[in-house]
Parts: sequence; structure tokens; C-alpha cells
Amino acid sequence: MSGIIKTGKQQRNEIIKTKNHFHFANRCPNGAENVLHMMANAVEGEMIFLKKQPFSGLKVSENIGKTYLSKQSLFTGFAKLVPLLRQYTRDDVLMSTHPYLNAFLGFLKRIGYLRPKLIVRECTSVFTRFTGVKKSIYKIIYKMGYPAVDLVVCQTALMKEQLLIHNPFLAKVKVLVQPNPIDFNKIVAKSNQPLINGDAKLDFICSAGRLIPEKGFPVLIEAFKLIKAAHPQLKLLLLGEGKERALLTQIIAENNLTASVFLKGQIDNPAPYFKQAKLCVVSSIKEGFPNVLLEMMSVNNAVVSTLCAGGISEIPAIAKVEVNNAKALASAMHETLQKQAAGTSNIATQYLYGRRPEVFAQSILSALSLRN
Repeated sequence: MSGIIKTGKQQRNEIIKTKNHFHFANRCPNGAENVLHMMANAVEGEMIFLKKQPFSGLKVSENIGKTYLSKQSLFTGFAKLVPLLRQYTRDDVLMSTHPYLNAFLGFLKRIGYLRPKLIVRECTSVFTRFTGVKKSIYKIIYKMGYPAVDLVVCQTALMKEQLLIHNPFLAKVKVLVQPNPIDFNKIVAKSNQPLINGDAKLDFICSAGRLIPEKGFPVLIEAFKLIKAAHPQLKLLLLGEGKERALLTQIIAENNLTASVFLKGQIDNPAPYFKQAKLCVVSSIKEGFPNVLLEMMSVNNAVVSTLCAGGISEIPAIAKVEVNNAKALASAMHETLQKQAAGTSNIATQYLYGRRPEVFAQSILSALSLRN
């Protein structure tokens, strides 16, 4: 879930690309991993994985070199990472995006073992998402590692505010707000692939994400039930896998929706589903920022999202509702279905082009240069 970047000099708005390095801790690919992959593409980088997964939805581009440090465990990957880090010099730049690895690299830099500049990206607001012992652990590791970090990248202004409140030792000047990137053209190209298993014959609403409490899928199922009578032909397809599969299966059965709501499991390329859906929905309760929302917007003009993260209220061309409110979500879903138009709006396209991976990479590297 993290990466290391080695970049060369920058000149004006152009990156002078040299050999780049990413290092990446990977369980199941999600938004954080995809952001690093886009960054690697933007600077023609190399990705170094802590652990090789037998099945991965992340397809690393052919132009990016990749190395796997372990086939057994993340612990082995960490052990092999430590000596590897010594090859990097003060002219290199390393980037990570998972809190534990961020703090680990920061600690190594703090004690003088790690020499390069270090960028860390916040993948979520851990201090508002977690409580109890887990939150206390995060407070400890942040205090141990983050003081040595050269630049902290937050996805939204709200995430930056929450980070600084819980970590007053961080200097504001070292914290950058940089919205997540979206490879618009790539998503559009991937959306043209055909659907399989008869799904192309369905009229459906689509949502996607890990089957975990934060994604709010029970609320979405309840909202779907509320609009079912007005849209009897529609199905609800949930793309993703996770620990709440059994619970969601039970909720579907209890609401007599087994013929209408389907858990599709892990889908390596969800873009065709987003494109062909009558409506795409993000129902999350709390997120760092839902990258899937940008992917949906890239190929579909009918998108509803909860206000589950900072920055969503400013996004154009989508319907927005408060979190954890099935009636409000159902109302927005119904209204969007009634007025939807084909394709993607010009407003949405312009917004997404402003979040291109090369813009993301250049902004971060320029900010690092100004701060060091």
C-alpha cells in the first residue's frame, strides 16, 4: 500500500525523468495502490512490492519495472526492504501511502538510516476513522515517524485539518492538499470491454468497494428497496469482496431481495459496469476520498454519492446526500434515474481532466522542491 519514488531534476512544468523507484506494500489493491500506480506511470517509475499476491486486481503497466520482495509475508518484505533502502541517496525521493509504512520510513529517516527525501500520502483520516487501542497505536507511530517526513500529502482540506489537530507537532508548511488523480482516458478505454455472465442483459444500479462497514452497503440496500416499486426492472450489483459478505447476504434475504441484489465479488475491471449502469452510487459512511467516485464520473452521467469525505461537496455534475440516510439516498437515486442523460457531461469531463496523473505528480514534486 505504499511506494518509493526516485526522481530527477524538474524544470518549469516538466519533469526531467530519470530512473524512478516505487516501493509498495500490497494485500488487495484499492484506491491507495492505484494512486501509486498512476504516480509511477506519470514519472516512468519502478514499483517494488513487499509481498506478491497470487491474485491481484492491480495490473502494473508494462513500462513500469516491478520487484517483489517476498512471496510469504509482509514481515519478510519489510526485512528485505531495510537493506535495500541503503542504496538510495540524498538526491532520491521516496513515497509511501500506508500509515504503518509511512511511519516506519519516517523513523528510519529520523535516526539517520534513510537518506532520501520522504513523501508520505495519507490514505484515510485514521484519527477519525478509528477509536480505542487502534487509534492510540496510530498516535504513537505517527509521533515516532512523521516528524522526519519532508512532505505529507492529504487528499482533501478536511483530511489536512484532521491530521494537524491530532498531530500538532507537524508543521503546516509540510502538509500539502493534493486531490487524488484519475486517468480519465484509461478508464474510458477500459469501460469499452464487454460484460460477462449475462450482466449486459440487465438494467442495473452499480456500486463498488470492499464489503466493509465503512462502505455503507446496508444503507444502499435499504435505499434500493425503497425505490424498487418505482423501478421494478432494476437490479443492484455490488462489486467487491470483504468481511461483510455474510451479513449483506443475510440483509438481502431478510428483505426478500435475493432476485434483485447481487454480490458480484472482486471484479478486476469494474469500468464496463460503471458505464452500462443506469445509475452509479457511492454509499460510504466515511472515506479518505472514494476514488471509485471519479471512475464512475468518467463514464457515466448518472452518479449519486454520500458526503463521506471532504471535497465531495465541491464536485460538479453529481447528486450528493448526507451519509447513513437511506431515505435521502433513495430520493436522490430516484430523481437521478428520472432525469439521467447518456454519456458524461462536459462539466464532469473538464473537472476530471484537471486531476490527470501528470498534474498530480508535478504538483507533489514541485511542492517538495519548494519546501526543501
